[in-house]
Amino acid sequence: MQKKTYSIFESDLQVRPDDIDMNGHVHNSKYLDYVLAARFDQMQRCYGMSMEDFLQRGLSWYVRAAYIQHKRPLFLGDTVSIRTGVAEVRSRGVKVEFEIIRQSDQKLSAKGYFDYVMVDKETGKARIIDADIVEKYSV
Repeated sequence: MQKKTYSIFESDLQVRPDDIDMNGHVHNSKYLDYVLAARFDQMQRCYGMSMEDFLQRGLSWYVRAAYIQHKRPLFLGDTVSIRTGVAEVRSRGVKVEFEIIRQSDQKLSAKGYFDYVMVDKETGKARIIDADIVEKYSV
């Protein structure tokens, strides 16, 4: 079976003073925050279905697993590009891969993935992703 190729989208963010840890670089937890912020932006701007749209339908995405591999630190004043793309669509979830690139030298700072599950907000249980959602997110 051939793996489907999905689009990769990009969002830019500036490292903020409150992102810096006691070692003088971006705290490891902030990298995941950067990806979540980028996905929030891309859901509306690139896929045409925002998080608010999901919530209005009584749906949400829960993170089942997250993996990050740190390559290079980020520092105050850095601007980063967060590239994300759906890597896999399953009946009840999606895997989204990401890269965080430092813009000044185009070096990879971190990469990884999120494994999301579609959840019914009323029951809190995983549910099958509606066909129209799969279509919007399969670009």
